Amino acid sequence: MSRLRNRRPPAGSAAASAEQPPVQASYNIVPIQDVVMHGQHPSLRFPEVRAAVAALVHVADLPPPPLARAWDPHRADLFDWLGLTFGFQRHNVTNQREHLVLLLANAQLRAAGTLALPRDHPPDVLHFSIAQDIRKKLLKNYDAWCAYLGQRPHVHVPRRNAGVDTRRELLYTALYLLIWGEAANLRFMPECLCYIFHYMALDLNHVIDRSVDIETGRPAIPAVCGEDAFLNRVVTPIYTVLAAEVKASQNGTKPHSAWRNYDDVNEYFWSRRVFKRLQWPLDTSRGFFVPPGKLGRIGKTGFVEQRSFWNLYRSFDRLWVMLILFFQAAMIIAWDGRAYPWQSLRFRDIQVRVLSVFITWAGLRFMQALLDAGTQYSLVSRETKRIAVRMVLKAFVAAGWTITFSVLYVRMWDQRWRDRRWSFAANTRVLNFLEAAAVFIIPQVLALALFILPWIRNFTEKTNWRILYVLTWWFQTRTFVGRGLREGLIDNIKYSTFWIFLLAAKFSFSYFLQIKPMVAPTKTIFTLHDIRRNWFEFMPHTERLAVIILWVPVVLIYLMDIQIWYAVFSSLTGALIGLFSHLGEIRSVGQLQLRFQFFASAMQFNLMPEERLDRVHGDIRSKLYDAIHRLKLRYGFGRPYRKIEANQVEAKRFALIWNEIIQTFREEDIVSDKEVELLELPPVVWKIRVVRWPCLLLNNELLLALSQAKELVADDKTHWSRISSIEYRRCAVIEAYDSIRQLLLEIIEERSVEHIIVNQLFLAFDNAMVDGKFSEEYRLNLLPQIHSSVITLVELLLKANKDQTKIVNTLQTLYVLAVHDFPKNRKDIEQLRREGLAPSRPTESGLLFEDAITCPGENDLSFYKQVRRLHTILTSRDSMNDIPKNPEARRRISFFSNSLFMNMPRAPTVEKMVAFSVLTPYYNEDVLYNKDQLRRENEDGISILFYLQKIYEDDWGNFLERMKREGMVKDDEIWAGKFQELRLWASYRGQTLARTVRGMMYYYRALKMLAFLDTASEIDITEGTKRLATFGSVRHENDVYPMNNGLQQRPQRRLSRGASTVSQLFKGMEDGAALMKYTYVVACQIYGNQKKGKDQRAEDILALMKKNEALRVAYVDEVRPEMGDMQYYSVLVKFDQALQKEVEIYRIRLPGPLKLGEGKPENQNHAIIFTRGDAVQTIDMNQDNYFEEALKMRNLLEQYSYNHGSQKPTLLGVREHVFTGSVSSLAWFMSAQETSFVTLGQRVLANPLKVRMHYGHPDVFDRLWFLTRGGLSKASRVINISEDIFAGFNCTLRGGNVSHHEYIQVGKGRDVGLNQISMFEAKVSSGNGEQTLSRDIYRLGHRVDFFRMLSVFYTTVGFYFNTMLVVLTVYTFTWGRLYLALSGLEAGIQGSANATNNKALGAVLNQQFVIQLGLFTALPMILENSLELGFLPAVWDFFTMQMNFSSVFYTFSMGTKSHYYGRTILHGGAKYRATGRGFVVQHKSFAENYRLYARSHFIKAIELGIILTVYAVHSVIARNTLVYIVMMISSWFLVVSWIMAPFAFNPSGFDWLKTVYDFEDFMTWIWFPGGIFSKAEHSWEVWWYEEQDHLRTTGLWGKILEIVLDLRYFFFQYGVVYQLKIADGSRSIAVYLLSWICVAVIFGVFVLMSYTRDQYAAKQHLYYRVVQCAIIILGVLVLILFLEFTEFQIIDIFTGLLAFIPTGWGLISIAQVIRPFIESTVVWGSVISVARLYEILLGVIVMAPVALLSWLPGFQEMQTRVLFNEGFSRGLQISRILAGKKTNVV
Repeated sequence: MSRLRNRRPPAGSAAASAEQPPVQASYNIVPIQDVVMHGQHPSLRFPEVRAAVAALVHVADLPPPPLARAWDPHRADLFDWLGLTFGFQRHNVTNQREHLVLLLANAQLRAAGTLALPRDHPPDVLHFSIAQDIRKKLLKNYDAWCAYLGQRPHVHVPRRNAGVDTRRELLYTALYLLIWGEAANLRFMPECLCYIFHYMALDLNHVIDRSVDIETGRPAIPAVCGEDAFLNRVVTPIYTVLAAEVKASQNGTKPHSAWRNYDDVNEYFWSRRVFKRLQWPLDTSRGFFVPPGKLGRIGKTGFVEQRSFWNLYRSFDRLWVMLILFFQAAMIIAWDGRAYPWQSLRFRDIQVRVLSVFITWAGLRFMQALLDAGTQYSLVSRETKRIAVRMVLKAFVAAGWTITFSVLYVRMWDQRWRDRRWSFAANTRVLNFLEAAAVFIIPQVLALALFILPWIRNFTEKTNWRILYVLTWWFQTRTFVGRGLREGLIDNIKYSTFWIFLLAAKFSFSYFLQIKPMVAPTKTIFTLHDIRRNWFEFMPHTERLAVIILWVPVVLIYLMDIQIWYAVFSSLTGALIGLFSHLGEIRSVGQLQLRFQFFASAMQFNLMPEERLDRVHGDIRSKLYDAIHRLKLRYGFGRPYRKIEANQVEAKRFALIWNEIIQTFREEDIVSDKEVELLELPPVVWKIRVVRWPCLLLNNELLLALSQAKELVADDKTHWSRISSIEYRRCAVIEAYDSIRQLLLEIIEERSVEHIIVNQLFLAFDNAMVDGKFSEEYRLNLLPQIHSSVITLVELLLKANKDQTKIVNTLQTLYVLAVHDFPKNRKDIEQLRREGLAPSRPTESGLLFEDAITCPGENDLSFYKQVRRLHTILTSRDSMNDIPKNPEARRRISFFSNSLFMNMPRAPTVEKMVAFSVLTPYYNEDVLYNKDQLRRENEDGISILFYLQKIYEDDWGNFLERMKREGMVKDDEIWAGKFQELRLWASYRGQTLARTVRGMMYYYRALKMLAFLDTASEIDITEGTKRLATFGSVRHENDVYPMNNGLQQRPQRRLSRGASTVSQLFKGMEDGAALMKYTYVVACQIYGNQKKGKDQRAEDILALMKKNEALRVAYVDEVRPEMGDMQYYSVLVKFDQALQKEVEIYRIRLPGPLKLGEGKPENQNHAIIFTRGDAVQTIDMNQDNYFEEALKMRNLLEQYSYNHGSQKPTLLGVREHVFTGSVSSLAWFMSAQETSFVTLGQRVLANPLKVRMHYGHPDVFDRLWFLTRGGLSKASRVINISEDIFAGFNCTLRGGNVSHHEYIQVGKGRDVGLNQISMFEAKVSSGNGEQTLSRDIYRLGHRVDFFRMLSVFYTTVGFYFNTMLVVLTVYTFTWGRLYLALSGLEAGIQGSANATNNKALGAVLNQQFVIQLGLFTALPMILENSLELGFLPAVWDFFTMQMNFSSVFYTFSMGTKSHYYGRTILHGGAKYRATGRGFVVQHKSFAENYRLYARSHFIKAIELGIILTVYAVHSVIARNTLVYIVMMISSWFLVVSWIMAPFAFNPSGFDWLKTVYDFEDFMTWIWFPGGIFSKAEHSWEVWWYEEQDHLRTTGLWGKILEIVLDLRYFFFQYGVVYQLKIADGSRSIAVYLLSWICVAVIFGVFVLMSYTRDQYAAKQHLYYRVVQCAIIILGVLVLILFLEFTEFQIIDIFTGLLAFIPTGWGLISIAQVIRPFIESTVVWGSVISVARLYEILLGVIVMAPVALLSWLPGFQEMQTRVLFNEGFSRGLQISRILAGKKTNVV
């Protein structure tokens, strides 16, 4: 170890940064650089750390690094040598050195004492197996890549019998880490890193083997070496390729097929040709490096993303084949007309007709082949001819099968009709058909066989044998990922059973209630002829079109209703799994009281390390041992549930942990000082013989015991058995007895007569109880009197001004009662003197206690704390089930206590736990609320602080109580002396970085406490608890106590705020253990710019670092040198407590700007190199954590040692609690929906479905596994807009395993306002649209088995697609009914085929309505709440939500999802939408709501409303009101929800004055002129252009489809004009053509008016008025002529407007699509003018119902109650808030 002393980096270290930071920290976590200076550092006490450092120093016999200016092998290590040899940056070398040291040290710590290491292995020597295991894990992906490409790995390690070479193992590991640490954006491309490592490892082998260069004859040197060589010659060229592609994408607006993203570049390295193409060192003249637009550029690789809904069919073709084939077969069977399908299938005709499904199946295969060719043709190049060959062959083969089946099918029927029966010849042809079908389904049979034997499938896919490539070439493209994804047989059975039952229910329902009832009306309609039409018919027999119209909604619901069945089955399955997981067994604090002592044993069992550390995790014996103990713990059997007494160390450990939890509650202000005393477990003082349970558990127990003693006449044994039957009563009695004795002895002077008397008196009591004669010797009915006197004494002692006389009198009364009245046999004075119960001499027989009482001083906190506790035990009469009062504190206690009875791994010691990091990406959100934010008032006079005070009224009161305890006298002082505390209090209740940091630092605090408990001996804990008792309270000192009904402060040494009570007992080594195991990195991307700009956020981040020593901040620093381009650095900083300033730790230069892809994953990626450990938890900026949950983190990390299914997990799913649910009704809806998804939903996805991914939750990643496989997310621009879920996709495709665990939870905030929620859902829906196009979804759809494919579809993109189908069903149904009504078909078929009343349409409408109302979302919520809260509370919550219009919200949300999902797939436009995550206390203007919802909701709702109105007027069915209501209620509900929801959920949405102001603001916005510097918020024209952006970037097919959809408005005109009275029943085409003339005339008049207004309105106003007058006169004349000479009626004016207004909107919509062609013409200006008028009209239509409700009295109050109902339930005075009456508020 001598070489470690005073180590400094060699002078020739690579890549010194251009500008040295002013202050350089010597180390980050472990002071490797200078062991002498930091020799006493806590982390260096671990011999494993020193062993790891020592293992790296053996470099003396290595060749000197080439091109190094200076080299001293005695002051360097392997990292220094590699850095100089290959040209790595110095800070990268330093960073990765610490990284590897911690990996090695932690691995050896975990292995010590187990079977992994020999028992006699010294801890200060690194064992070779540790280095080998880490190397194997880091290079596992590299080995798989080499095997896939048929390359021999360049990792040369000795074989088993060839000796051990630890240094070589470490060199390979260090080389990979250095490559990864400096790769920057290349980290998203793991196989690219494999390629780089492949050649650099080869160079490393040449150097350390001292090979000779054949060309030069000199010792071999690396191809890449020199200062900054790796960055400049390896990273930068590839980065430049990526940057050029991103630039060519025009910020992701170009089609995905036109540019290469991260995945394309990475998959370029999946080909064997890459070695010849790129070579080494990288040849930048090759096509790979050619920028876009230049000749010879390499295009897309592996997959081409195309915008089309056909992607859903391509990716999940097996699902659609199943649905289509069943529908066809069901139609054939149902058409036969028999009651049951098996009755029809007895007949050969039906059997043969069913065989036609094979023709359809082959046709679908042909369509799949065409789609593959049509979307992936750009993959074909000169080097990928095999892809083209396969595409063509698959199309020809599928076409051949289609033709073959068609011919065979025709031949069967031809023979049958010739023979007029199913003769032998006909049956022979049937047999021929079946033989062909058997050949056709051979691949499916083989897939089924491999599904039953999954290990064979996995073996064949993972094995890189060429013969297997040839055999599988036909079925799928060979890819590096997506191989061997089959689960184990048990998992297969579980999720197969789930889907078999689900599909059986779905298909049965579809056949009997959807398909079969439609057959009879269909047959009837086909028989109808000569139905009178109301318009001109372009084709004959259009009654068949009626059949299509009736069937389309049925087919759409048939295609999507598996989503409903999935919701039902997954809810039931999830509830069942949760029940067996013991969720919800403790639902309240009251239930915890009943099991508290069991809870103490459970905490000891789960949170304290197991004794047998050498046991093998996961073996049968271990599982059986744990299962038996958990059974005993859960149900109270056996020794683990024996009564624990105060002298047991387990009780003291439990008390320390429990009190620390309550302490954090107090610091968070969710409990009061009084509640702390009721909840805490006090230290053992006053020689009390039992566990001092919290007062919460002892309430009323002493009084009940006294009542029993008074009323029951029995012996001692009977009395005591009854008391002991209830543990808390036994403890209350004994503690009260011991406390009274100790209290009297404390206040009476020692060695006084009175002291002796009291001692003798209690000794007599003790002897009587020991002899079992207490009830015989004493009058138990006098105990209540004694009890009253003791209470009086205690209350006198608690007063601030103690009345000595009253105390003496009370003691004398007690003496008389106890000595004279209490005994049954009265004793004379002599007898009392002999027994020591009276003064021995008569001279001393004056007033007792008069001169013997000395009350302890007020500084004796411990004494008065015990007195207060005694007073509580003596006087508590009421139930304390409402303690703690705060619902959040109650929820947390309940969940934590319940979780300890769930199954979880046993906790290891902190030293042996898995080390982990937490990574939080941060950009520019709030860190802490500043003074302006807290005090700024909105238009109603409401500030954030006032809002928080009312929402969190309990917390605010507790906060003021704490501040007064800490020195604040008046409330006004909070803005001065306590302002920082106020900022923290408010920020901890928002979604701020401060809240997240506080939560994540609980890990550090918990680990320090657990490290102390792990190493503390019984003596340490016993003495420590005694020492803690001297502090008087677990609260901070300077406590305030009730004295004489007032508050009096007690000055004393104050503990540092935030320091735990246990921290007073720490030995100094706990920090080292915690830092070794935990690192928290916040990726504050623009922190450097914030510092330069003097941003308040930078100061707040610095304050957080100062407050939390384990916090590290990573940011990107931009440095512009005097010459050259801007340079970018990844920088890590911390706050140095010794220097009291921020210091830099690492500064690693980047090849260019950080952000090439999406911002969040890029931010995570640049900071991940600073994380440490074997696991990393991803935490978003809106999350929180809890101390009690942090205690279970080491249990969670042990899950990596257990199999979940067929393998160990690589991603641990963690449950979330949404903490924003109490803010408003909207927040409650969102919280309830989200909670069911992150609990029940994730539970089912993980088990049994095995398709749980990663959804941005606080999941814990296997860090080494993920850093070698692309990182924690994907970052390609636009396609990876939902970056988190792609980590789950990537994990699954690369053979990882995702589990889910619900015994631990992390807090998460959600958006709380409708606009925020809508923007969030727009982002998620757009992200799902992009996922639909992605290669990940395509590969999952094809590489997993059939049932897992169903799970993937219906839990990812399928949910959004089916939501869109629901909206499409409403559209098709309403437009179809309109067609039937206007055409006359409905009247014609009404009498013969009452299709509107049949069961099929009823079933369809019911299913659609169920989804629309969000009921299928509500079912998981109801079941999960039933499980965790109880059935009745769950039903009540659901009922309350319905009363608060939750169905309106869910219907509105459905519109948001469908709009953005569909538009993204068709046109693109997905982007990150910042929601702000703030509090919703401000009224949103009408203009803002219109901008946000006009296109997604308002336009569509108005369209449906017009259709429903026209249908109601012209439909014969509508005359029957009940039938119309039943048919159209769901559609009308959708219309109302889509229009009214933004106002119903808008604060002050129905306030009349605000409505008036909103309309004025809307009109101002409409007419505000657009310009270069105008924004959409100010000008309608700018917004209108922005709304068309997606049409500018969409492809040709997107534009064509948009135009086709817009043609529906012209059909509407076509149908309505024939209803005009002026048409006089004519069915001529001329009617429609004349209507277009009217449209042209109206448009011409508008153009004329616009022209004259522009020309004459300003200067020649008279001309303008003349033109206006002429047009009016002409219009009147035309009207008179029509009235006189035609059948024209006034009603025709309104009918015509109804026909022509949608036509105008359709023309405007088409004009927007063809804008590039007409924008330069005069027409475009008219289009803008007409569009503006339309927007005004739409705004008025939307505003009208809002204005009406605002004008009517009472609606504003009702809306306020609905919106803030949850707040009302917690006592929130919303009326005061909205009125702004802020009295008595700080």
